[in-house]
Amino acid sequence: MHSRIYLIGFMGSGKTTHGKKIARMMGYDFLDMDEWISEKEGKTIPEIFAGEGEARFRELETAAIKATDQLKQVVIATGGGLPCHGNNMQLLKASGLTIYLKLTPEALLSRLKESKTKRPLLEGKSEEEMSAAIREMLTEREPWYSQADMTIDGLGRVNERVVNAIQRQ
Repeated sequence: MHSRIYLIGFMGSGKTTHGKKIARMMGYDFLDMDEWISEKEGKTIPEIFAGEGEARFRELETAAIKATDQLKQVVIATGGGLPCHGNNMQLLKASGLTIYLKLTPEALLSRLKESKTKRPLLEGKSEEEMSAAIREMLTEREPWYSQADMTIDGLGRVNERVVNAIQRQ
């Protein structure tokens, strides 16, 4: 069984929600990488984006991957853009099992327009603008996401499917 399981996918795909449940089902710990970065920096993700820029945030994500390489028996929810920068996807794959929680642009829009979480890359956009931004970013990110060791449909009984797939591997 894999010691580290990284959940990747677009913002709103359920990485944190499902990650907590999957970790509990497997008897693993859970870590939300965005929360870890936020705690370490003493700032929210939107504050980091606003004050230091996206490039600095991406550097912090890469450092977080390297830090999690020491953890054992953990499910880690990554930020939506993390796999798509630098050699982050290669670092994730070298460190553990990567699972892409895949959703359609329509499902993502439905979740994100109702989300209480601030999303710096979607902040201040109308529903139509959000839809266009989601489609554009998803198209750009798909080549990285598709490199995951497993792809799981992000709707329905995700937790059971992920745990079963991990156990079969």
